[in-house]
Amino acid sequence: MSTDQKSILIIEDEEALRFTLSSCLRGEGYVVDTANEGIDGFEKATDHPFDLIILDIMLPSRSGQDVCRDIRRAGIATPILLLTSRNQKTDAVLGLRLGADDFVTKPFNAAELLARIEALLRRAPFRFGNGVHHFGSFNDVATR
Repeated sequence: MSTDQKSILIIEDEEALRFTLSSCLRGEGYVVDTANEGIDGFEKATDHPFDLIILDIMLPSRSGQDVCRDIRRAGIATPILLLTSRNQKTDAVLGLRLGADDFVTKPFNAAELLARIEALLRRAPFRFGNGVHHFGSFNDVATR
């Protein structure tokens, strides 16, 4: 994998959508991994570095909202794009408050989804984790 290829995790239970979205993103040059339910998706999101997570809200075993919240609680700052088939604005608002960076309502326009993915990847300052870097203590700097 070259360093300029971005990796995306898709957590989606609908097999046809997961396949279509994976194929489309691979065709755009992204490295794609998938999970079909919340528990597996959370484990992949916390065990492997991804540049973006696409997360369905309605998942078996664990809701996408719970997965989103727990990813943030684990200190992972990877951008999260929520997918929802529900048209309730409260779902989007709750998802954003739980730590998602954007949301798209199903069915969606593929060109718009790709544009949102590109925008999130442009803004992402770090690849994985919470972005905290340790360079030494303040005492080391103060005594010089």
